[in-house]
Amino acid sequence: MRRTTSLVLGAALLAGPAIAADRWDGADDLAVNPLTCDTGMGKVAVKPYDGGQATNPPDRSGKEIVVVDVPKLVGIGYFAATTKGMGEAADELGNVKVSTDGPTEANIDDQITFIDNYITSGVDGILFAANDPVAISPVLKKALGSGIHVVGYDANSTPGAREWFVNQAEFNGIAKSMMDSMAAEIGQDGSFAIVTSTFTTPNQARWIAEMWACTEQCYPNMKWLETVEAQEDNILSFNQASTLINKHGDDLQGLFGMTSVATPASAEAVTQAGLCGKVAVVGLATPNAMKPYVNKDCVKSVVLWSPVDLGYASVYVMRNVVDGKLKPGDTEVDAGKLGKLQVVNGSEVLLGAPFVFDKSNINDFDF
Repeated sequence: MRRTTSLVLGAALLAGPAIAADRWDGADDLAVNPLTCDTGMGKVAVKPYDGGQATNPPDRSGKEIVVVDVPKLVGIGYFAATTKGMGEAADELGNVKVSTDGPTEANIDDQITFIDNYITSGVDGILFAANDPVAISPVLKKALGSGIHVVGYDANSTPGAREWFVNQAEFNGIAKSMMDSMAAEIGQDGSFAIVTSTFTTPNQARWIAEMWACTEQCYPNMKWLETVEAQEDNILSFNQASTLINKHGDDLQGLFGMTSVATPASAEAVTQAGLCGKVAVVGLATPNAMKPYVNKDCVKSVVLWSPVDLGYASVYVMRNVVDGKLKPGDTEVDAGKLGKLQVVNGSEVLLGAPFVFDKSNINDFDF
């Protein structure tokens, strides 16, 4: 069996009915839209604007603005990379001051406190990646009500709690590619488990819901063994993956890592268990975290959107909002060196195509 850490992202959504069977652990309860099994591609849904609005924001068009970024947590490579991209965009624009500040653990209560403090101290804009889409929404609405512009990235809130959300890729496209990759590795009747952050983290919960829908439609004989939470913590992720390996034994043929922390930790657990080539690991990861496994031929490829570009695009979206150049009903937005980005699903800005990291190029990247 060839073992691959892979996620081929697709920016596609095909409308379809929600499936009636019980959801898997860690999935949200929103309607699912699985892509067709043969193509994996579809048309992006056209929806009216469903974001919020800042209340009487000061006119800062063309003027210097102060923006704070409050990610899920600080101190991990993924959000260090988004911060790097934000800094690059701010330097290019010349009239944006952006800083990153947030909790050291993926704790929604702490994240809310950070945002609330910046509402009190006063900023022109808030960027965020939510630990919980519902719990974070009241404080974001408070920011909008205070005349502060709010833009999300990576992990969304409820739509009305922010103006725009920069989405790395469509959720059902990610889900199908995850399931296609796993099925290619372990077969269409194989068994797998999942290591995620929490069952309320919005992007992971959405991916798992769409993965479940894809499995129901395209891979009905695949067996979901278990989903475990690991809190975006490296040690806990490793321990959870090791527990799954020991608990399920030969029944475990694949592991999904739903975060940039869980995937390398799962790969390390498989490596230490001597199961490289026997247990497939499929998921999300940054190149630096996966270099040891790729360079040892234990992982063949890692596919991910660029978190640097994600941070970069978020700052450009914020600048366009402040300048009045991105308004409800627009279909695209200028994002500097990234060109024109498409507006989808009412109030989402789609980042675009992913990048494939493998042994031939992974050492050329540093994030």
